[in-house]
Amino acid sequence: MQAAFDLGADAVEFDVKLSKDKQLSVFHDAILKFKTGIKGEIQDYMMAELKKMDIGYGYTVDGGKTYPFRGKGVGQMPTIDEVFEFFPDKEFVIEVKDGKLETYKVLWEKLKTLSPERIDELSICGASEEGVHWLRSQSSSLKLLSKKRILIQYELLGFTGYIPEEIKNAELCIPLKYARFLWGCPNKFMERMEAVNTRVELTAGGSDLSEGFDHIHSLKDIPEGFDGYIWTNKINELNLKGDKE
Repeated sequence: MQAAFDLGADAVEFDVKLSKDKQLSVFHDAILKFKTGIKGEIQDYMMAELKKMDIGYGYTVDGGKTYPFRGKGVGQMPTIDEVFEFFPDKEFVIEVKDGKLETYKVLWEKLKTLSPERIDELSICGASEEGVHWLRSQSSSLKLLSKKRILIQYELLGFTGYIPEEIKNAELCIPLKYARFLWGCPNKFMERMEAVNTRVELTAGGSDLSEGFDHIHSLKDIPEGFDGYIWTNKINELNLKGDKE
């Protein structure tokens, strides 16, 4: 995360899962084996047990010939509390990776203790519509990303100025392929989204919301005038440090 911010990222995405003792661990993979060499999932272990695992165990860049971080990742699986403490004023997109309603509830217990200014720097996404709906019932201003196609109404009625409630106070992740269908995109659309506390991310390609602008040449595809966020998985390839344009 620090490397991404150092390279010019304005916001960073990370995943959370609930441990056996109801702590929010920051970990991406569905199972532990590939990163740690340990069987099972996050939910099968107490946080203290997860801290004893080596998250550098499975890292390789040469197809398994070498494992340069093996033995160096013990104790380094962070909790969300540690992330917030280390980055008290950075912007994050937090994905509830396990999709359990209980995880959303534990997350809200953390979020509701934060200041409104800090809350405004965060957005939450996840595959569980039940979880997203529950969070909205707790906060009308929290930025939420739904995996549903919530932009259809705007595509049909945007010319009237109508903005559906579902895209207010939201995190919108819009594939480049579909952005051109949004009425007033980019300028008028972005003005409207800013007015309703909605943050817009543009992803590359089509339906894959994690497909990023990962090479310098891909930046030319961004619509002229778009001033929202762009998604990248390889910020080191973009050379953005010192050039926020």
